[in-house]
Amino acid sequence: MPVQKVADFLAAHRVPYRTQRHTPAFTAQEVAEQAHISGHRVAKTVVVKLDGKMALCVLPATERVNFSMLRHVAGSHTAELAAEEEFASHFPTCEPGAMPPFGNLYGLPVYAMETLKSGQTLAFNSGDASELLVIDWKDFDELVHPVVLTDRQKAAIA
Repeated sequence: MPVQKVADFLAAHRVPYRTQRHTPAFTAQEVAEQAHISGHRVAKTVVVKLDGKMALCVLPATERVNFSMLRHVAGSHTAELAAEEEFASHFPTCEPGAMPPFGNLYGLPVYAMETLKSGQTLAFNSGDASELLVIDWKDFDELVHPVVLTDRQKAAIA
């Protein structure tokens, strides 16, 4: 079951979702393999620091955070990976590495890769390291209002 905070949030907004159990894995790509879902459809939530402030970056399991693009789009001077001990307190009911991408529930801005929009559904950690939550991209977008990072922005920085 997703962490209660997420389940309550989805129920309050009448957002349909399903869960999918999988054997524990250490990387998002391994989770995708265990769940038999394309790594392009499994979103990983990466906690980053933008000018020292926490934020979430949501991207396909197959991709890596492009810190140059993130810094540029966020208008930040610095963008770096946050250490688990720096952000664990933001996600007290989540298992380590299984944070869901609902930054609005945790007081964090969310940046999401445009490539996640290409499919109708999105699968991501539910807060439980052995479970994925699957919802429509449209619902995720309407609930979270992420800043969407585009391939055009990526090309402009390169």
